[in-house]
Amino acid sequence: MEAMVDGIGLVVVEALRAAGYKESTIGQYQKSIRVLALLAQKEGGLYTPRLGAEFASMTTSPRTGRFSAQRRFDYSRLATLFDSYAATGQVSLAMSSRGGRVIVPQSADFVALWETWSADMERRGLAAATRAAYGRAAGEYLLFLEASGIASFQAADGTTVFRFLESLRGRWAQSAMWTVVTNFRPFLTFVHRQDLLDALKMAQTRRRHQLVPLLGEREEQLVVQACTHNEVSARDAAITLLALVTGLRACDIIALRLKDIDWRSSTLAIVQQKTGNPLTLPLLAVIIGKLANYILNDRPDSDLKNVFLRSLAPHLAFSDHASIYSITQRTFRAAGLPNTKAATRMLRHHAATKLLRAGTPLPTISAILGHSSPDSTNVYLSEDTDQMRACVLPMPAGAGR
Repeated sequence: MEAMVDGIGLVVVEALRAAGYKESTIGQYQKSIRVLALLAQKEGGLYTPRLGAEFASMTTSPRTGRFSAQRRFDYSRLATLFDSYAATGQVSLAMSSRGGRVIVPQSADFVALWETWSADMERRGLAAATRAAYGRAAGEYLLFLEASGIASFQAADGTTVFRFLESLRGRWAQSAMWTVVTNFRPFLTFVHRQDLLDALKMAQTRRRHQLVPLLGEREEQLVVQACTHNEVSARDAAITLLALVTGLRACDIIALRLKDIDWRSSTLAIVQQKTGNPLTLPLLAVIIGKLANYILNDRPDSDLKNVFLRSLAPHLAFSDHASIYSITQRTFRAAGLPNTKAATRMLRHHAATKLLRAGTPLPTISAILGHSSPDSTNVYLSEDTDQMRACVLPMPAGAGR
């Protein structure tokens, strides 16, 4: 796990970007990170909670020489994010009250409704990440109603949906608003409020598919070489190769258990965290070798069932995709590719596109990636330019005249 300010800063920025924060907001965080990095020079660039506390106390503006409320918020917030990563290995973006407790609605009606919704999701066996996302969307809407002076859910009308979404645009990037709507819709369905669902539909928040950059052949070779020539630890090599070759999601790499690996058949069998569907994948010999090396020689002694653990005490399992990003980014730096954003989403797209270019049928790719629907694989068609060109019909003679 990263302990240097620059390394943790990369993880924080990736977590903010993955959560849909605006680039302008991320830019403000990056400015604060640069100031923290300057302060950390006296510690050799190492981050500690003590350094974070000192940083958060720097509330005087050097320009005016007076107290700056914005500076206090920015620096205190950044120190909180760094502290959460230093303590748990994950970046917690939860906004807390002064007492450190996550803010929840206060009215009895809203509290009861939110708890009923949470219990229903658990009863239906939704994945933990899904429950968290749906619960957060419902909770933020109820908080918005409460802040608007509405104390009863029956008093909410369609205009509150429009105003709620508008209130989020200052914090969420436009491209991420589809995710907000997707996480919010199940709650409105649960409470049987068709008028609110109609308002959500009228908001016309559309999904945007962004092109994901792929690795070139030379770049892929450099990454594999870094993993196989011991330029990174066996753990980091195994994690990077799993993402690069199999396209496993970060959440599935985190949840991978020792008993999920069949050493004799060189396969792993998991239940996907996102879809709940079973998935069995073959493993290349190099991945099996790195996994065995890590488990036998490097993995800390622990009763935890997870394969991958934090290398620094406490030796807990990873609990956030930002930790996996930190590891893949470190591998790419070792491979001489420091400017490549090696998120598992990009590596997943790379694995899918490689399979597509090799002539693998889409249903097979869908099964390997663990998609709940074969239609989810169609997005990778846009990445294969050669295959798309082959589908273009020739222009009839004289049509261009």
